[in-house]
Amino acid sequence: MGQRKDIDGSASVPTFYGAELRWKREQAGLTLQQLVKGSFYGQSHLSEIERGERRMPAELAEHVDRVLGTDGFFARRCEDVRNAKRRGHADYFERVLEAEKHADSIEEWCPTLIPGLLQTDAYARAVVRATHPLAPDEEVDEKVGARLERARLFEDDHRTPMYWAILSESLLRQPVLPPEHAAEQLERIAALARRRRIVPQILPWNCGPHPFMLGTAKIMTFPDAPPLVYTEALHSGDTIDEPALVKEYRRSYDQLRAAALPPEASLALIEEAAEDDRNGKQRE
Repeated sequence: MGQRKDIDGSASVPTFYGAELRWKREQAGLTLQQLVKGSFYGQSHLSEIERGERRMPAELAEHVDRVLGTDGFFARRCEDVRNAKRRGHADYFERVLEAEKHADSIEEWCPTLIPGLLQTDAYARAVVRATHPLAPDEEVDEKVGARLERARLFEDDHRTPMYWAILSESLLRQPVLPPEHAAEQLERIAALARRRRIVPQILPWNCGPHPFMLGTAKIMTFPDAPPLVYTEALHSGDTIDEPALVKEYRRSYDQLRAAALPPEASLALIEEAAEDDRNGKQRE
């Protein structure tokens, strides 16, 4: 057995919380598996919370309090941990930021923008500047850097999730960037697809009515936790874990996928659009 690694509770709010959780669990003589028994979460999930690498879900905190007899301590304090803001991201996005790193699969529909995980520096900068027109350059740099950092999960061979993105064909025609930067954005998506890191599908502009004509969705599944759905508006976001609602989003996304072009045809369309941008050809 490997040597037990100590937790430095002074490093951050999450590590302080995790160190306290481990101390109380060991004081009670329980293993990780014994503590999560009866919850919907796995022992690896709890282990990552103890190391300060993952936030504590409210329902798991309530379960832990019941088992350890800690009088609601972990449920009360888990909100403090979630509020330990990571720079460059909105408060409402914190749960998603962590969930992306631990997901088995991520399926996304964002009809009016290239999803954040796929954005280049130029595209992210244009979007952030448009959303925050009066923000100082330093704040814009921070937000852009934080967004680009998320995409590092595509570079980790051991933790890359199955990422599936359905993109509206209108995104291939949308003049957000100058042609050379637009080409770079589309080429990034194509390159990730060619490397088998993502599966993009294009929803044709003339597909007619479909089940996701309103709203966005990011559906995430995990090896050790229930699935989550994240939806976003201009200045707010909502994370959904209620099973019946998650099931409805799942059904709608599957129907949307059926209306989209197959992956190979979609990739060819993306590469054609990138080439048109490179050559300065205006697309109809």
